[in-house]
Order: sequence, then structure tokens, then C-alpha cells
Amino acid sequence: MSYKKLSIQISLNGLSFCVLDSIGNKILKQETIYFPEELNPYQILKKLKELFEKHDINKNKFSDVTVIHRNSLFSIVPKALFDEKELVNYLKFNAKILANDHVVYDDISAYDMVNVYVPFVNINNYIFELFGEFEYKHNGTVLIQSLLNTTNNEKEPICYVNVLSNQIDIVIIKNKKLVLFNSFDFYSKEDFIYYILFVIEQLTLNPETVKVKLFGAIEEGDELFSICHTYIRNVAVYIPSNLKHHIDSADASIDFTTLSAL
Repeated sequence: MSYKKLSIQISLNGLSFCVLDSIGNKILKQETIYFPEELNPYQILKKLKELFEKHDINKNKFSDVTVIHRNSLFSIVPKALFDEKELVNYLKFNAKILANDHVVYDDISAYDMVNVYVPFVNINNYIFELFGEFEYKHNGTVLIQSLLNTTNNEKEPICYVNVLSNQIDIVIIKNKKLVLFNSFDFYSKEDFIYYILFVIEQLTLNPETVKVKLFGAIEEGDELFSICHTYIRNVAVYIPSNLKHHIDSADASIDFTTLSAL
């Protein structure tokens, strides 16, 4: 019996995977790759196959396989307002979806919310052919659950910013409740700070007092951190608790949601 777990994150801008030895709680393999330009789902599948062949992932057996779909085709819905028959309607006003798009949802039951989204169906089909039954989620689901599970009952809102090569996820939490989750593409440091300040302004938060915690592809002293520190007083690089345990055994750039899904 295999005790290895596999998580894979798929987006139009890149791929990441992580293999964890669940007995020793040790990362065995992991890699994150970014594409110089956005690809389509068919090109992504080709890249995923190449990545699997490179690391012999397609020749291994795993006790658990999780696929994380990262895209902007999602909508967070309060559980009290959710109707499974209305999935398309939750998305059509804030995302461009096609008539043949397959719409699904993640039930974040512990926090009374549902994440409605469009997965990469061709990726799911490929993973099923390789490994059989597996679990799949939206990256927002993993990010929200992980941060809510590890956040204290802070009375003041905290703004978490997960930084990738040209994308950021912004999660704002107050009293262990989700205030906001959204994702943005950025192509310059000015774009980066614009979206953070825009969210802060929309929620009428004060950049002089609000806590902003940055994690992912960012570190103190780089241009993204510096511009953030210019406009926001209380900003710091944050190492999520699940990354702290693996910071010595793996590349520190390992994707937070890929590891959190294991």
C-alpha cells in the first residue's frame, strides 16, 4: 500500500505539484513552473504530461490524489443563499462562461459557504485515467479553509495576500470569518499595490492600521514588498504554519495551496 499523497495545481499561467510521504510527513518531490504567457487547457494538459514524465509521477501509485483548479471563474456563495440548481447564475454576472462549461461547487460546510466554479475538465479526465478516483477543488477553497483554520479570533481584519508570478489572491478575515476573497492578475509592481489598496479602500479599511500579511513568491526587500511598505504601514512577510514544517526540507517557494491540499 502506498502512503504517498499527490496534489497538483492547474492554472492557465502555470503548474505545480507536491508529493508527500504521509508517514514521515516529508516532501519527496515538488516543482512549480510558470508559463511566459497564458496557455489554453489543451496546451496545459500537454505541459502536465511532460511534467509527470519528467518526475515519473505517471508511473507511481498514491493513497490520495488532489487536483486544485486555479482560475477566476468562481463565486463564493453564502450557504443560506445556495441552490444547486442555480450554479450557472452564480457565475454569469462576474465571470465569462461558455454554454458548454461544466460548473461545479465545493461545499465549505465548516464556514457556511459554497465556492461555485468551472474546473478544467480535460485535466480531470486525464487524472482519472491515470489514478482512478481522486478529489478536486478550487484553489480558493483550499486557501480560504487553510487560513480560516489557522487564524485566531482577531477582532481587527487581517489582509492576507498570496503572491504568485503574476497573480495575487487577497483574503480578508475578521473574527475567523471570511470578509473577502478575490484574485487579480498583475504585470507590474504598480498593478500589485493598486489591487491591494483598491480592496482596502472598498472595505473602508485604513492603510495606516490594517495588518497586511504577504506570502508566496515575495520576500522582504524585493520590489513588491518595498512598494507595499511604502503605502501600507503594517505589512510583513508571513510564513503559513504548514510551510514552516517543510521550509528546510523543500524549496521555500513551494506553493501554499498545493501543500495545504495534502
